[in-house]
Amino acid sequence: MIAIILTRGKISKFVNAPRCWNTLRSCKCRRYEIVGIVTKTGSNVSNFKIGDRVGVGYVSSSCLDCELCNTSREHYCDQMRPVYNSVASDGTVTYGGYSQMIVADHRYCVHIPENLALERAAPLLVAGITVYSAMKNSNIFECPGKRIGVIGLGGLGHMAVKFGKAFGHQVTVISTSSSKKELAIQRLGADDFILSTDPTQMQGNRRSLDFILDTVSANHSVGPYIELLKVDGTLAIVGAPSKPIDFPSLPLICGKITIKGSIIGSVEEIKEMMEFCEKYEILPEIEIVPINKINEAFDRLAKNDVKFRFVLDIASS
Repeated sequence: MIAIILTRGKISKFVNAPRCWNTLRSCKCRRYEIVGIVTKTGSNVSNFKIGDRVGVGYVSSSCLDCELCNTSREHYCDQMRPVYNSVASDGTVTYGGYSQMIVADHRYCVHIPENLALERAAPLLVAGITVYSAMKNSNIFECPGKRIGVIGLGGLGHMAVKFGKAFGHQVTVISTSSSKKELAIQRLGADDFILSTDPTQMQGNRRSLDFILDTVSANHSVGPYIELLKVDGTLAIVGAPSKPIDFPSLPLICGKITIKGSIIGSVEEIKEMMEFCEKYEILPEIEIVPINKINEAFDRLAKNDVKFRFVLDIASS
């Protein structure tokens, strides 16, 4: 059993579930993307009740008083604290979801729609919203019929393909691995595939895309991908390589290219995304991992042997 305890300003809430799920993202041991069922609420909690299915994403707290917080951009607040490996403003250490209990604030929780399986809804709270927000804020959802590219076909990339198709775009997956082609087209419904290590394919698709979402966290140059964009195209980066990203200036200037970054999304955006996923039945592809198999899961992550998100079954502990 797991409990999610929401606290801030006399607010507390306990969540307990017959099954509670937490996503295993990488060997850095991420502890977010947590879902459960409410078993108790504090006196100041009015938007959740016992029995509700709820999710906790990346954000644990923010100042709630700055321009960003007041315009539903709390995830960019200077005082934002993540749900794991951090210290909240009241001195509370955040440990994330690898436990049978978690403390959180109801203002950073969202309802999980009834027809979305909890274990599959969990990755939406970070992986899903990361690509949804980046695409939405690049006006991709308002103009169907665009040609969009997705660099990388992992936990974020496969969700970008699903969202792109749901919003009526022609989606091209761009990968360094030719083995991803069948997966991208046959399983996920992508329209095309570019092997980025093949100069002929890259040149043949020069200036063919309106928008590219870069989901890769490994160190890489974005220069070759800029060449794939049409004039006035946009490259949105949501991956976080450990080294600075490099790119040539001339293709950027001559193509009037915009390069932008994006991180997760606001609570309001997560709510919006959940409604969209419920309406169009969009869910991540996952593999459930019992807690006693976590070391095996880490070994497989190191070998990139996951399609596309491991979800830990905390209740099995």
